[in-house]
Amino acid sequence: MTTIENNLGQIHARMAAACGQANRSVTSVQLLAVSKTFGADAVREAVLAGQRSFGENYIQEAVEKIAAVRAMGLPGAEALQWHCIGPIQSNKTRPVAENFDWAQTVDRLKIAERLSAQRPAGMEPLNVCIQVNVDGGETKSGVLPGDALALAEAILKLPNLVLRGIMSIPDDAPGFEAQCAVHQKAAAVFELIKASGLPGLAQFDTLSMGMTGDLEAAVAAGSTMVRVGSGIFGRRTYGTPTP
Repeated sequence: MTTIENNLGQIHARMAAACGQANRSVTSVQLLAVSKTFGADAVREAVLAGQRSFGENYIQEAVEKIAAVRAMGLPGAEALQWHCIGPIQSNKTRPVAENFDWAQTVDRLKIAERLSAQRPAGMEPLNVCIQVNVDGGETKSGVLPGDALALAEAILKLPNLVLRGIMSIPDDAPGFEAQCAVHQKAAAVFELIKASGLPGLAQFDTLSMGMTGDLEAAVAAGSTMVRVGSGIFGRRTYGTPTP
């Protein structure tokens, strides 16, 4: 068993235990493996261990990695999903629209409009999540909770996007209860939009929150997708991706 395969097993065990504590089905939470800064060979190990969804922060690195992984001809490669979970600037929307299956960090209408306009004909609509700044920090990405519903309504009118849910990246909180409290803020935004009755919300089903250090609290607060990087691939060294 490889290290990555073993780590995936441990993360799945943590997720299952967290679901049990929260009286939730183990199938109600998906695992997104955050492969940023790790190379195509690390992704290959994870794919061979059964992982199918991968998150990337750095767009150019991701585009090259996606191409490299596709060229490997791995079993199950046709089912792989790639999620952009890093900031998306206006000049980076095209490679996101052309290469990713999901964009989880949409926080303003201009970015959503560009993603929709640049999604290639023949590709399935791009799944998007609204990133919500639940902490309210001025330097952090994400729409403020009070503005999320209006942004959702605008995104739902764009032809080549499917609004799938809410994503948040809160600051570290000290302890389980504090972690739950901040995740519950994002969950409240998710429930508000879900209950709004806006047309086009049939696939609004994703609450993306929780990482290696706080996945238990995120599951307790209702997360349907946890984003785990170091818990699967190990400690990161930033720079050129590991081959």
